[in-house]
Amino acid sequence: MEDLALHIPTDVIDGPTSLGFALIAVLAVGWCTVAARRGLDERLVPLAGLATAFIFAAQMLNFPIAAGVSGHLLGGALAAALLGPWLGALCVTVVIAIQALLFADGAVTALGLNVVNMALIATFTAYGVLALALKVLPRTRWGLGAAVFAAAIVSVVAASAGFVLQFWLGGEEVGQSLGAMAVAILGTHVLVGIGEAVITAGAVTAVAVARPDLVHALRGTPLARPAATLPSKDAA
Repeated sequence: MEDLALHIPTDVIDGPTSLGFALIAVLAVGWCTVAARRGLDERLVPLAGLATAFIFAAQMLNFPIAAGVSGHLLGGALAAALLGPWLGALCVTVVIAIQALLFADGAVTALGLNVVNMALIATFTAYGVLALALKVLPRTRWGLGAAVFAAAIVSVVAASAGFVLQFWLGGEEVGQSLGAMAVAILGTHVLVGIGEAVITAGAVTAVAVARPDLVHALRGTPLARPAATLPSKDAA
């Protein structure tokens, strides 16, 4: 329990399962790259860099939750809200790869597992929740904050459920049953999700106040217009 890695470490998931998810990750990241290039906006390039740096720092907050496994802020909801699912997933993938290759945070052999859980499942789940929530909630900055809050919690739990699936498929012996592991992982990640939701909602709302046109989740709404173009309260 003492020397837990930031991501899934070595010898938690067996080789064949890790290889299978690595292939899934390669195909999915390739798909995201093609899709992101089609809709890439030059204004998003510096924002993508800032979001990637923020996510990298946020993932340093580590919470041990079970033997050989730890929980931490993921950043999928932040990336999805600001950059959209395709570019957002790529940014989180970059963070995970850098941490594994340069800082030994998470095993290189588990890189595919971590990319699937934190870059793909988390980001696309967050984007789906955001899209649904913004159809119900008012298109205001408070509505955006609430939608992002919900998306962050659900995305973190969904990513942790991805690990439970991987452990069921090829988990190595860690002294706990699958049921005990699932309860520890999912239960703790609800709490992690709440913490991430507070940070993510605050960050996205702050960007929406300053530059709403840069928030992908607001595209197609009146709030997406720069502040200078928004109608004033005194307008007839």
